[in-house]
Order: sequence, then C-alpha cells, then structure tokens
Amino acid sequence: MNQIRPFHQSDDTLSMPTLPSGVLRARSLVGAGLSRQRIKELTDTGKLLRLGRGLYSLPDSPITENHDLAQIAARVSQGVICLSSALQFHGLTTASPWRVHLLLPRGARPPQIEHPPVTLTFASGNAYQAGIEEHMIEGVSVKVTSISKTIADCFKYRSKIGLDVALEALKQVLQEQRATRAEIRKYAQICRVENVMRPYLEALSL
Repeated sequence: MNQIRPFHQSDDTLSMPTLPSGVLRARSLVGAGLSRQRIKELTDTGKLLRLGRGLYSLPDSPITENHDLAQIAARVSQGVICLSSALQFHGLTTASPWRVHLLLPRGARPPQIEHPPVTLTFASGNAYQAGIEEHMIEGVSVKVTSISKTIADCFKYRSKIGLDVALEALKQVLQEQRATRAEIRKYAQICRVENVMRPYLEALSL
C-alpha cells in the first residue's frame, strides 16, 4: 500500500503532503489529512490528476503499460486479472485487449467503473481462489492469475476469447517452458476442462 506522510494545515491553502508516485486512492488522501474540498482544489489547480472516481495520481507519475490493471485493482479488491488481460501481463500475447478481463467470486456485486472498460467473469471455490499471484504495479497490489491458471481459464472460457487464442498461449508456454504439463493439468482439473485440454496437451507433446 502507498505510504503517505500525514498532512498538517498551513497558511498555504493548496499545500499538500508528500505523496508517492502511482495510483492513489481518495481514502488514502483523506487519511493523510486532505479534506475532500482540498483534494478538489488540488485537482482543479493541476497538483493532482483525477484518474477516475476515487482515484488520483501526481502529474509526473510514470505511467506503465499495466496502468489500467492498477486502476482496476485499486477499485476492486476482490478482482483478479484474468484471461486475455492476464495473457498480456505474462507476455503471452501481442494483442492488446480493449477491455480488462476481471475474475470475481460468484455472487459479488458487479463494480461500477467508468474507465477502463471491464469484462467480468464469475467463479466460485478453487476456480476463483486458486492460482492467484500478487504484483505491485504503480504502487498498487494487483492480483493476476498465474500462467498455468490463465491457460486453464482460457480453455474454460474459450467462447469469450477464442479457442485459437487459448491454443496459441498453451503452445508458447510449453515451448518456452514457463509451466509444466503437470501444473497446467492441475488447474485444468480445478477449472473442469481436463478433458477439453487433454488432446491438445497430448498433441503438443509429440
């Protein structure tokens, strides 16, 4: 979590605490002593940039290629980056999905997000909980499905992303030895696509 030095009122109505670079939550700014009105003043004068509802950054904060993922993670604590977005994060596709694919526990309330656009997938039990990694992106802890879990998810939800995308990702993972067949089979069982994936795994082992 971003650490912000507590703010103390001064004669300068637009003074502000020392802020880290990256994506900043409004509640973190308030916790540091900035009122909602002060946040608005700082935004109006360009000392803070409003990224979306409840999210801000400093004007000179570096923007990474995974900026959208950081924004989503800052808003949706239960969300896990998955499918095409996870493939892109792991360097397993050259395509840039125009929507962020987000995995949520079944029954969770769909988040109201202005930007970036998201595509939601819901799962329960280990299909949601297993194979989650956490990566720091722009000061935000972002949950992403692991490579093996991502491959299994892509086959499970092949109607969403296309079987060709799932198969190409599987080929690349095996060729580059970024996951073992045993690891992939483990998540194929969890996602209940072991029978679907078996012929492709066997063909790629020849």
